[in-house]
Amino acid sequence: MRRIDAIGIILGVFLAGGLGYVILQQVGLDSQSAGIWTQALLIVGLIGWLITYLGRAIGNKMTYHEQRQQYEEAYFQKRLSELTPEELEKIQSEIEQEKKSQQ
Repeated sequence: MRRIDAIGIILGVFLAGGLGYVILQQVGLDSQSAGIWTQALLIVGLIGWLITYLGRAIGNKMTYHEQRQQYEEAYFQKRLSELTPEELEKIQSEIEQEKKSQQ
């Protein structure tokens, strides 16, 4: 996420809170009740975002993890394509020997 994206999100949340406050006052709530309900809605939104963030962090669905996995896959694919047929055959035979020794 770029810095401008983070600033835009913060500004959007700030404006949504102000808009919610004004709407609640127009509906008929006094300023104190409208402020409390606006804060409550923003807190519920924050907790919801935190839960989704923790889910992504625990499940390794973060951008960093995905980029690292893609890089590793591309690296190993490139290394595999650079191998000669003889080297590839040698590696395959070593893998088969390891499988047999593990059983």
